[in-house]
Amino acid sequence: GYTRTPPPPHRSRCTGTPPRPLFRPLVAVAQVTSTPDKEQNWSVCSALVREAAQHGAGLIFLPEGFDFIGLNPEQTLGMAEALDGPLLRRYMELARDLGVWLSLGGFHERGQDWESTQRIYNCHVVLDSMGHLVAAYRKTHLCDVELEGRVSMKESSFTNPGTEIVAPVSTPAGKLGLSICYDLRFPELSLALQRAGAEILTYPSAFTVHTGSAHWEVSAAPPRIKSPF
Repeated sequence: GYTRTPPPPHRSRCTGTPPRPLFRPLVAVAQVTSTPDKEQNWSVCSALVREAAQHGAGLIFLPEGFDFIGLNPEQTLGMAEALDGPLLRRYMELARDLGVWLSLGGFHERGQDWESTQRIYNCHVVLDSMGHLVAAYRKTHLCDVELEGRVSMKESSFTNPGTEIVAPVSTPAGKLGLSICYDLRFPELSLALQRAGAEILTYPSAFTVHTGSAHWEVSAAPPRIKSPF
């Protein structure tokens, strides 16, 4: 289901009387199991977005790899698209038709340097309720992991790292700080986003079974500070 978290109450400094309540839209987070079939993934994701919108959500998050998860780097490179390609145009139309904001948490992007590098970017895209692309963050920390007999992944072998932090995006739910998955392990990025005014830090992810079960809850949980008293 979906939950609405009301903003904390605050009072006017002059009179002590509460001002008019701030409207914060319902936020929805969709979980999907992406496949190499882009049409199937679109069907599942668009249905979830429509369901969330019907429940009143104004900002809807999709995970890393919402577009597809390739079976190997060669397939991934072959299926990647540019930001002005047909798949993102579909999502732009969906956002506009439903009047919702979309956080598309990890798009396999063929950037402007595709012809020269033959590598892609892992790109977190934000669309506003008019279907406009308002932000695109390219993942800076690429995940290379080798667990013998279980997981072998080297994102850096086919992906270019992003080179900049994107300023927090003003949405109806607050200012979003954009990150992706493995960025979670580098707190300097989240601190920089917080200093820049981010109210919500986002880490859309597509963890493997082995790495996710071992690390995700520990990495995402807030620190527990033992009281000295």
